Amino acid sequence: MKYSNRYVVIMAGGVGSRVWPLSRKNTPKQFQDVLGTGRSMIQQTFDRFEDFCPVENIFVVTTKAYVAQVKEQLPSLGDEQILGEPMGKNTAACIAYASYKINERNPNATMVIAPSDHMIIHTHKFIKKIEFATNRASEEDILITLGIQPTRPDTGYGYIQFLENKNEEIFKVKNFTEKPEHDLAVNFLESGDYLWNAGIFIWSVESIVKAFEKQLQDMNELFKAGKGVYFTKEEDAFLEKTYGQCKNISIDYGIMEHAENVYVIPCDFGWTDLGTWKSCYEVSEKDTKENVLFGEVMTYDSKNCLIKAPQDKLVVVHGLDGYVVVDHENVLLICKKEEEQKVKSFVADVKSKQWEKYV
Repeated sequence: MKYSNRYVVIMAGGVGSRVWPLSRKNTPKQFQDVLGTGRSMIQQTFDRFEDFCPVENIFVVTTKAYVAQVKEQLPSLGDEQILGEPMGKNTAACIAYASYKINERNPNATMVIAPSDHMIIHTHKFIKKIEFATNRASEEDILITLGIQPTRPDTGYGYIQFLENKNEEIFKVKNFTEKPEHDLAVNFLESGDYLWNAGIFIWSVESIVKAFEKQLQDMNELFKAGKGVYFTKEEDAFLEKTYGQCKNISIDYGIMEHAENVYVIPCDFGWTDLGTWKSCYEVSEKDTKENVLFGEVMTYDSKNCLIKAPQDKLVVVHGLDGYVVVDHENVLLICKKEEEQKVKSFVADVKSKQWEKYV
């Protein structure tokens, strides 16, 4: 396959409310240097693909409110490579927009769809899997997702059951289960034939357009109507109208759970979605008491904690075991690490009080 037919679409429209209060509506986690590496999450995602395809073939889909931040953090992207959605309508609409726009330019394209806020430790291993998947997707009418070997019964991830095939490194998907209850997640882990859904997809433009035509017919008609409009000054007006009529549905529910040509590639390249404070804790360097400390922090009789201090502020913690303490701007969060999924509900409660300045 020609190198010029490779495209990457980075999804960067989410808010990341489970990593509140660091991730806010005005500056969500993809634009933050969450782990203190010197590069934001979206910059690290972009860096991974610089040698995979031409820079002009990398697109970012985000909401209009974040277009300026994308431009600032990824200055090598042209304006036409930053796709500003007029409103958030979940991942199916985001992927449809990018797919039909790229199809306008190159109907022979093969696309990698990557979230902007995931951490991948072993980039070389990751790119090898992406290249393998891209080659298969360019030759066959298949939809590919990357799967991660589960290490715990995490209820925050989607799970993929696959059919065993010992002579291949790619497996047909039997079914998807999105964020199961704890007991079901335990069963999945014990069965050995389930993987976490990393939310990274690979397919040809031709295959994903076929899938939209079959599984999401209304959405297909909406974005198909943009033929001849994409890459023109009429695109913004077209999108306003299209998104106003578009259903809010994820690519997993809308297509992947129903399509018959879905395959998964098991991967081991040091992946985490950094979706929660606990996931940040697990991938970070720890002190002798298993604490993860960001900033100027002093701990006494405390262990198994993640503590994040703001710049020019000393945080002193005594007697905590297994807690998340995050002091960021005008919010202080103190939460049990094992119950970090509740952070999303904390944010919802703050919104219900109309305390917008805190979210």
